[in-house]
Amino acid sequence: MVVDFCLSSCQMGDCESILPASEGEHHVIAAFQHLVRVLGASQNVNDEVKRLLNDLDSHLTSMTQYTHLEIGKLSELEKKFKSAEEKIRRWESNKSIIWDSGPMEACEYMKAVGEIHKVQEGLRSLPVNDSRKQKELLFQADSVMQIAMARLEQELVHILAQHKLYFEPDYIPFQSGGYDFVYNESFASAEDNLGEETSQGESVAAVYVVNLVHPHVIPHLKSIANVMFTSNYIQEFCKAFVNTRRDALDEYLFVLQMEKYSIGDLLTMNWDILNVKIKRWVCVIQIIIRVYLASERRLCNNIFEGIGSYSSACFTDISATSMFRLLNFGEAIAMTPRRPEKLFRLLDMYEVLENLLVDKDALFPEDSETGSFLKSEFHNLFKKLGDSARATFVDFGYLISSSISTDPFPGGGVHHLTKYVMNYIKTLTVYRDSLIFLLQDKVADNLSPDSELHNENNVHCPMAYHLQSIASHLISNLNNKSKLYRDDAALRHVFLMNNIHYVVQKVGGPELRLYFGNKWMREHTKTFQNHATLYIRVTWQSVLSVLKHDGKGTNISKADFKEKYRAFTVAFEEIYKNQTGWNVPDPDLRDDLHIQTSNCVIQAYRTLCETRSPFNREKYIKYTPDDLGKHLLDLFQDSPRSLQSSRRR
Repeated sequence: MVVDFCLSSCQMGDCESILPASEGEHHVIAAFQHLVRVLGASQNVNDEVKRLLNDLDSHLTSMTQYTHLEIGKLSELEKKFKSAEEKIRRWESNKSIIWDSGPMEACEYMKAVGEIHKVQEGLRSLPVNDSRKQKELLFQADSVMQIAMARLEQELVHILAQHKLYFEPDYIPFQSGGYDFVYNESFASAEDNLGEETSQGESVAAVYVVNLVHPHVIPHLKSIANVMFTSNYIQEFCKAFVNTRRDALDEYLFVLQMEKYSIGDLLTMNWDILNVKIKRWVCVIQIIIRVYLASERRLCNNIFEGIGSYSSACFTDISATSMFRLLNFGEAIAMTPRRPEKLFRLLDMYEVLENLLVDKDALFPEDSETGSFLKSEFHNLFKKLGDSARATFVDFGYLISSSISTDPFPGGGVHHLTKYVMNYIKTLTVYRDSLIFLLQDKVADNLSPDSELHNENNVHCPMAYHLQSIASHLISNLNNKSKLYRDDAALRHVFLMNNIHYVVQKVGGPELRLYFGNKWMREHTKTFQNHATLYIRVTWQSVLSVLKHDGKGTNISKADFKEKYRAFTVAFEEIYKNQTGWNVPDPDLRDDLHIQTSNCVIQAYRTLCETRSPFNREKYIKYTPDDLGKHLLDLFQDSPRSLQSSRRR
């Protein structure tokens, strides 16, 4: 019966599967082997059975030897485990940081973790996978490894937190945008300082990589990453690494004073405050993309070098939240109501995103769903800002046309609206390339070959079309405002002369002349000169008619002389009283007007004073020609005066 069992076992191949369940069972195998040998020596079995029994004996011999080897290996693994476990558990209750205790301690701890990993691999490689002792030892090794991995996570977070570095933004060549264009009554006082600004100032010209953690801890971080990767705890490493670095980026945004706002906060924010926030955003997004994220990308590449594609995934997870926060800010600005002063900020934002397109594409991988979505949102914001800027610019001309005044502008000087519009469009030329691109589809259908808005140098330039259109809206509005001087035609001409002269003066500068051309300049120079001529005619024509001498020869009667001088003096003093309070702010224009006035008035006055008469004319002359010339210089000084001269005796 025993022979039949042995033979059937060998024939069915069960010999290879007969393995001991525990180290004590090798004695059973030895007894079974002895029985097989006895049966093989029996004279009652044939040759075929003897051959099979010999094969079984050989197999049982090898099994006995193999079992002894496994027992020895298990004992060796247990010894290694106990040694490594002691080193790891020694730090379990120690609250101090291993890497702060010196390189030797850290090295010993990492060696111990490596030993535990080898024990795990050795135990899993043993074929005696149903051994109770093997299972117990493997469970213990797994438990100690969990303790070690949790400790390494703590060490990782501590090293990243204690050794993080921030660069000073002052070292980066950037500044916020130029002057702000908010239309109000105080705008005039700042007018002379406008027009010299730049758009968004100097920008971060190229990628500038810095150390975000101290270089001497990079090897420590890499060793932790490698050990946790080898131990199949790389996901835990990535989670701890990403969370810590994400917090560092959030903290840096706080350092840069880029607070977190909801879209509702930004939509309801006071413009003066929002304006400052936008300027800061323009600077911050450059620093974050070209400096911080470029540096973060390098850090991730260094840490995850040689351990798979974790670098890109971790970098994307670190940067995504803050990038979406910056993009959401831009989305809210693009959604806010259009207003003229917002245009410059919109163009600043548009241009900075345009400059960052290549850098953004280089940072975020295409194979990442989050990275791909982030790049898509970046492009969407870029387009929305461009659309909003274009619409705001196009609306500007209509806003000028709708600017209504109910009272005449005091003194006939340069209106605030004129200063605002001309300095506004002068500054727009800084954004020439962006505006030409944004406006290129908005011109062709509006221009006819004979349009006065054509420019001999820029026939098809959308900037020329729109800037000339804005100037046309402004001059039309000024004509309407001049009608508010209902009872004073002379002041109406002074007002138009001043304002159109100001427009021509601004257009004649290097920034705008290219978009208006010489023909436009000549036409509008002639316009303001015509208003100066009309002022002379309206103001002095009736006065000069008084000075005309209708008598024969050069003699004049005493009565005629007295009447003419009395009428002239009254008229002149009234003009002096009114027009000293009028304002011609440009000194050259004022001098020209003084010269024209003197040429037509002083000569006529001098002629009357020098007429021959049989009486003493000096007795009736209140102002000599020289006095009159000096008084005429007081006109248009924006300072009302009254003549106090006494009658000559």
